[in-house]
Amino acid sequence: MSVMRPSEIKEILDGAQSPLSFAVAERDRDTLNMVREALRKRDVMLAFQPIVQTQRPDRPAFYEGLIRVLDSSGRVIPAKDFIDVCETNELGRILDCLALEMGLEALAANPALRLSINMSARSIGYPRWKETLSQGLARHRHVAERLILEITESSAMIMPDLVVVFMNELQSQGISFALDDFGAGYTAFRYLKDFYFDMIKIDGQFISGIARSPDNQVLVQALVSIAQHFEMFTVAEYVETLEDAEYLASIGIDCLQGFYFGAPTIHPIWENAQIRRAAS
Repeated sequence: MSVMRPSEIKEILDGAQSPLSFAVAERDRDTLNMVREALRKRDVMLAFQPIVQTQRPDRPAFYEGLIRVLDSSGRVIPAKDFIDVCETNELGRILDCLALEMGLEALAANPALRLSINMSARSIGYPRWKETLSQGLARHRHVAERLILEITESSAMIMPDLVVVFMNELQSQGISFALDDFGAGYTAFRYLKDFYFDMIKIDGQFISGIARSPDNQVLVQALVSIAQHFEMFTVAEYVETLEDAEYLASIGIDCLQGFYFGAPTIHPIWENAQIRRAAS
């Protein structure tokens, strides 16, 4: 009986696909196809979630516009179910363009609205994204000062020098920037002094249940201290209870976001007001 050499065994194993890997690959293909079909039909929308000032929790300081797509059955699919799969290919760039386009339209239609829109640093060099922004600002000159662009910590760290130049250019036009998912583990803190983000959004994994988590309390206090040192506003994500909100207020968080203050909705309050006015 012949004995297989280690190199032959490795070759077989490398060429084989485990049932789990196969299932993940199939799921990702299904997700990409779902997003591709939604884009073809333009079944894409924003859901709006309020972000409140800690000292004025009764009214939103601004909203975040979160990208959503419809699947073949008409269900609204949140970004967390597809964005990671799309992030590194052109579908992610197109989603960023559509989110920006819809965000600019919402700002133009509602002069009192201030809105943050998510984007990947990978979209900085994508011509269609820059064209969408330029055309939107040309049509509506006064929306720039009410637009906040959120860049995830992980994508910002891929190309920090490019992000710095990009931010400097757009901040000169009045646009603000938020560093999203701050504390998730990628930040090179030495870059913060160069980035000049206007605000930092602390990752929700450290916020949910913080009132009863001494470990997260220490970590978030440190992140708040870093943000204050660099004169950046702080936003706590995933605030779901009054207990957590009160604790976050006590350590100096500037703004709060989460289901306790409102879930994302594709039918925001200003849209409902417009419908009532049109019907009267």
